Amino acid sequence: MPRKSVPPPTGPSSPVDDPGTGAGTETGTDTALGHGLKQRHLSMIALGGVIGAGLFVGSGKGIAAAGPSIVVAYAVSGLLVMLVMRMLGEMSAAYPASGSFSVHAERAIGPWAGFTAGWAFWVLLCVAVGLEGIGAAKIVTGWLPGTPQWAWVALFMVVFMGTNLAAVKKFGEFEFWFAALKVAAITLFLVLGVLAVLGLLPGTPAPGTANLTGAGGFLPHGAEGLVIGLLASLFAYGGLETVTIAAAESEDPVNGVARAVRTAMWRIALFYVGSMAVVVTLVPWSDPKVVEVGPFYAALDHLGIHGAAEIMNVVILVALLSAMNANIYGASRMACSLVARGQGPARIGRISAGVPRTAVLVSSGFGFLCVLLSYWRPEDVFPWLLNMVGAVILVVWAFIAVSQLVLRRRLERESPDRLVVRMWLFPGLTVVALLAMAGVFVLMLRQPDTRDQLMASGALTLVLAAIGLVRQRRAAAVRD
Repeated sequence: MPRKSVPPPTGPSSPVDDPGTGAGTETGTDTALGHGLKQRHLSMIALGGVIGAGLFVGSGKGIAAAGPSIVVAYAVSGLLVMLVMRMLGEMSAAYPASGSFSVHAERAIGPWAGFTAGWAFWVLLCVAVGLEGIGAAKIVTGWLPGTPQWAWVALFMVVFMGTNLAAVKKFGEFEFWFAALKVAAITLFLVLGVLAVLGLLPGTPAPGTANLTGAGGFLPHGAEGLVIGLLASLFAYGGLETVTIAAAESEDPVNGVARAVRTAMWRIALFYVGSMAVVVTLVPWSDPKVVEVGPFYAALDHLGIHGAAEIMNVVILVALLSAMNANIYGASRMACSLVARGQGPARIGRISAGVPRTAVLVSSGFGFLCVLLSYWRPEDVFPWLLNMVGAVILVVWAFIAVSQLVLRRRLERESPDRLVVRMWLFPGLTVVALLAMAGVFVLMLRQPDTRDQLMASGALTLVLAAIGLVRQRRAAAVRD
């Protein structure tokens, strides 16, 4: 039996105004974002948001480090992500807002926390937009040698600025079909892979357990390799948060986010863990192709599928373009939400016809600046920028967990009817998730490759927190 929709809090009793709830403070032609996203848009955004180049290509480094135990690494990190998304789903169903976890952190901890989480995530998304544009341009210039990469990046930026400047329904349709192509590609890969593993694919003998136990065994590099694989897998899951941002612009925000989160969690775990299991069963983990051209290409090549490289290039291009589209959207909505709560320059939050067009332009511009930095300062500024956002998603997850601890108690006391989605075994699993995040921070400090990322992301977080605290105290002094 479907649950009754619960409207988000508005009016004087609402602790935080946000354009996603219809209670913004912008000065544009409208004062609220549109509501053109349908349930199918949300579901596919949730599924497609994390299926990107990190899975199709970046997972190769994790396999090289962990060997067959990468399956365990993805399963463990997937469990943590499922806990985080369950917590975020609980809060977002109770309080749908385009600022998502930033709004929740502000409600639970204070304005400084919302400021810190929101702007850190905005920087992360904008840098990601630039990286995705560079990656997509490299693929296209491989097909069309001699054409300048920056021109392709600029073209992609213009296209996706256009989709995001239009009504939100246009963004939803673009992202729906992009995500659908990615989901179809990975589903087909899993079907072919399982048939090959079972020996049911013509011309391909069943590999048995030879690749899982040979060449050093299941843990070829011991616990240290598993840790490296765990860290690599953890950050590959980033992107699910976008669905809770998009939910505020859906036709039924409360039930929409609840259904999207519930269905996406186990499906994404299946895609990630299932894909890794198929790859390491079919292909020796030490095969150089796993890192050089990606595990999916290596597996397709092993199956004798002609044109595997070009097939994967098309899939990766779609994944990168989809991520660009989604990240411009997420960054613009986060910026708009922050401004609506007095946490940024008012001009950025201007809404026209239900779309924060200035925020779209600013977010896209920052992303393109990152691209220019990759050409102008590839040895110092650009790597520093990448390190600065390297662990931001983990910081965001920590804010989500702390916020849920606080808001759940408040909801049970004041508005239990808003608990459309409930965190499992609260507060136990929330505490377990926080302890797991603390453990990941410790592991990152121990690894040279991730230590610099953690320190740079920590510095960004501290700077933003300091600014947020100063702003909060000044606002309090004005009110007094």
